[in-house]
Amino acid sequence: MYKDTFRLDKKTALITGGSRGIGKEIACALAEAGANVVIASRKLPALELVVKEIEERGGKALAISAHAGSMEDLKNLVSKTEESFGKIDILVNNAAINPKFGPIDDIDEQLFNKMIDVNLKAYLFLSKMVAESMKGDGGGSIINIASVEGISPAFGTGLYSVTKAGVIMLTKVLALEWAQKNIRVNCIAPGLVKTHFSEFLWTNELPLKYFMEHCPMKRPAEPSEIAGLAIFLASSASSYVTGSTFTVDGGYLI
Repeated sequence: MYKDTFRLDKKTALITGGSRGIGKEIACALAEAGANVVIASRKLPALELVVKEIEERGGKALAISAHAGSMEDLKNLVSKTEESFGKIDILVNNAAINPKFGPIDDIDEQLFNKMIDVNLKAYLFLSKMVAESMKGDGGGSIINIASVEGISPAFGTGLYSVTKAGVIMLTKVLALEWAQKNIRVNCIAPGLVKTHFSEFLWTNELPLKYFMEHCPMKRPAEPSEIAGLAIFLASSASSYVTGSTFTVDGGYLI
């Protein structure tokens, strides 16, 4: 009985930033749990490789090219997903950027706007678009991917930390306002994960040394170690969970 509450059969999941890293692993996991999966990012060839992998495992997936910083792309993404599968039950806001490591003194207005557009604004407006589909179909689950740096900042990732703190508060606001519509909104805040996105942190001696000194488990996570929590939050196993932020950080914050 209980294992069935983790199943996602007949559900449709939309994942941004789904071509690699955490987004890819979540897409594969949700597909394995039975969901139809739509993955989006800017580069279609990379997405198509993930679709092929999911289909080879017996899942069903669709790749759609979309830039998270473009409202038109996001509208097109939702429209094509609904055309293909009729509805959206699960949204994973995962796409993010952090193009520059260094002190916040080095941030200019152009970079600020770009990071806010992708890391925060896209999460809000894509959630609003998807919520319209969810409201008409009995509700759904939205999962926002933040970071432990949205809770406790690290040197060199200041603006990224600000955007991820915004994602955590956005999660609470949407959960509060949409609970009566049966739309649950939760947040996953990973620590250091071995992805291309965070490669600077785990391939360079100083940031890796700092992390290892502060992480009780003494290692970065693999992307697959985030996916199990995503299945829980996407499924009816978490039917009474909303507005929560779950850290997956090997104990880093303690």
